[in-house]
Amino acid sequence: MGKYNFDQIINRKNSDSLKYGVLKDRFGRDDLLPLWVADMDFLSPPEITQALAQRVEEGVFGYSYASSDYYQSIINWQKKQHQWEVKKEEISYIPGVVKGIAFVLEVFSEKDDQIIIQPPVYHPFRIISSLHDREVINNPLIFNGEQYQMDIDGLEKLITHKTKILILSNPHNPGGRVWSKEELTRLAEICYKHKVLVISDEIHSDLVLYGKKHIPFASVSEEAAQNSITLNAPSKTFNIAGIVTSYSIIKNKQLREKYHKYLISSELNDGTIFAYLALQAAYEKGEDWMIELKAYLEKNIKFVDEYLKKNIPQIKVIIPEASFLLWLDCRDLNLTQAQLTSLFINEAHLALNDGAMFGKEGKGFMRLNIGCPQSVLEKALQQLKESV
Repeated sequence: MGKYNFDQIINRKNSDSLKYGVLKDRFGRDDLLPLWVADMDFLSPPEITQALAQRVEEGVFGYSYASSDYYQSIINWQKKQHQWEVKKEEISYIPGVVKGIAFVLEVFSEKDDQIIIQPPVYHPFRIISSLHDREVINNPLIFNGEQYQMDIDGLEKLITHKTKILILSNPHNPGGRVWSKEELTRLAEICYKHKVLVISDEIHSDLVLYGKKHIPFASVSEEAAQNSITLNAPSKTFNIAGIVTSYSIIKNKQLREKYHKYLISSELNDGTIFAYLALQAAYEKGEDWMIELKAYLEKNIKFVDEYLKKNIPQIKVIIPEASFLLWLDCRDLNLTQAQLTSLFINEAHLALNDGAMFGKEGKGFMRLNIGCPQSVLEKALQQLKESV
C-alpha cells in the first residue's frame, strides 16, 4: 500500500471541469462516463495543495514574479529526471504549451509557410497551424501493428524551401511512443540540414513507463540543441492543467532572444502567483507522488489490456511507453468511424476521443484516458462489453 490513494473517487461534476461539464456540447449527451480529455481524476499531490493553501491563507494576491527558486526547481528537475543540463537564461514562462506553439509559428514562420506534423498526432498541432494560415504537411508515422516509428526517409522528401517548422510530440500523443536517441538524432540531422526549426512538445516526458527513459530532443546533439524550441509543463504529470504552469527551454541564443522578445512585448512571459507556486512545489516535492502514480497507471494499462483480450479481443491496446492515454485499435470491429464513435457514445455511454481527430491515420482507433480509479475503468469496460 502506497502513501497516496489513487483508488479514491472524486466528484468533479460541479467544479466547472471541462472533462465533465461539456459532454452535451462535445458528445451530444451528458449521460456518459468521461474518459477523454487529458487530465486525471486523481487528487493532485498534497504538497502542491498545501503550497497553494498557504498562499491563500495569507489573503493577499498581489503581483508575483518568477523567483530564483522557481528557475532552480526546473533546472534540478530536468537534470535529475532526464539528465539534461539547463540554464536559467534558457527558460521562460509561457501561458500554455499550445499557445507556445502558436507563438513559435508567429515568430519563425509566415503565412503560407509549411509546417510538418507526424500524424496520428495531437490535433492542436494541425488546428493551430491551419488557423495561423500555415500549410500543414503530413509525414505520417509508420505503424507495425504494435508501435509507431518515424518515417525519416519520407520526411526529407517532403521538405521544400517553404518548409519552416516541424512540430514533434516527444513522447508521442496519442501513440505513447518514447522516441529513441537514434530516431531523434536522425530527425535533428535532417531538420538542421534543411533549416527546419523543431518544436518539441515534451509535456508527457515525466510519465515514461516500464523503465523507459525520455530523451529531451535538444539533448541528442548540438544540431538538435541549436535548432529547436522545447515546450514543457508539470501539468500532465501532477494533474494541474488548470493552473497553467508551462515553460519553454531554448538553447540557441539567437532563437531564444527572438522568442523571448515576442513574449516580453505582450507580457506573455509573466505567470500567475499560483503558476509559479504549483510548479515549484511539484518539482521540489512531487517525485514520490509521481512514482506511485506511474505504478498505478501501469496496473491500469495491464487491467485494460487483459480485460479486452479476454472479453473484447477485436479491440487491441497499443501499450504506451509513456502517459495515461491508451490508443485503442478497434479496426477488427469492422465499423465505419461514425459507427465506431456511435458505439462508444450511444451504446456504451462512454466519452473517448475519436481517433480520427488525430488525422486520417487515426481512423479505426479511439483514445482512452486511464488516469482514473481502476473501478471506473472496470465499469467503463463492462459497459463496452455489453454494447459490442
